[in-house]
Amino acid sequence: MVLNSKVVLVTGACGLLGEAFVKAIAGQQGKVVITDIDVLKGKQLCQEINQSYPEEVALFQQLDITDRNMLRHCIHEVVAKFGKIDALVNNAYPRNQHYGRDFFDVEFVDFCENINAHLGGYFLAGQQFAQYFIKQGFGNIINIASIYGIIAPKFHIYADTTMTTPVEYALVKSAVVHLTKFMASKLAGHNIRVNTLSLGGILARQPDRFLDSYRRCCFNKGMLEPEDVVGGLLFLLSDMSLFINGQNIVIDDGFTVA
Repeated sequence: MVLNSKVVLVTGACGLLGEAFVKAIAGQQGKVVITDIDVLKGKQLCQEINQSYPEEVALFQQLDITDRNMLRHCIHEVVAKFGKIDALVNNAYPRNQHYGRDFFDVEFVDFCENINAHLGGYFLAGQQFAQYFIKQGFGNIINIASIYGIIAPKFHIYADTTMTTPVEYALVKSAVVHLTKFMASKLAGHNIRVNTLSLGGILARQPDRFLDSYRRCCFNKGMLEPEDVVGGLLFLLSDMSLFINGQNIVIDDGFTVA
């Protein structure tokens, strides 16, 4: 099993990707820390995973990645439970109620709030875990970004739908890619790896017109399912990628090439 009892903390673990991530980590003999702001969903997911294994492999901790005290408390509780933390997966997707508006309808206050929560949360979580990893002597941080962090949005694929690409999303994900490089360089010499996974679109009941347009921009499948991207995460979490550092791995069925 590729993780061999590594302790991995996943933020935003109750979301579509987060749930797939934590189940895959547990399935590869990892210890998984499920963190989310939703206590009910988090506890249910934790119970579901633990019921699937003969020993307890999952722990739930409520966490808001924009709250430094919650981050520090979470680290303390996880170390008290498992004795160490091997990796952080920065996967949470915080946004306010107005997120998702068309570019010309975005209010400045909402723009700032969403940037601060999403990018600021990734920075703060990365900062706090990096401080712990330095003291521990090792660590691994994986930031989840997007295809729209490395190329401009293909707006034509949203034609005749109510969908769009939020400007905050594209800006945050491009910044996350560079945050990874900054942190990897800053933490050189501390036995800490920092990498990015930039993912293509994930199936979530999008309209057929959009799915057809998106598929024409890819090589084979088009929109991906969560299970299609977990292999990249497991690779970066495992010792098979020990000397991959500061990199951005793209999983998108050729969307950024086609």
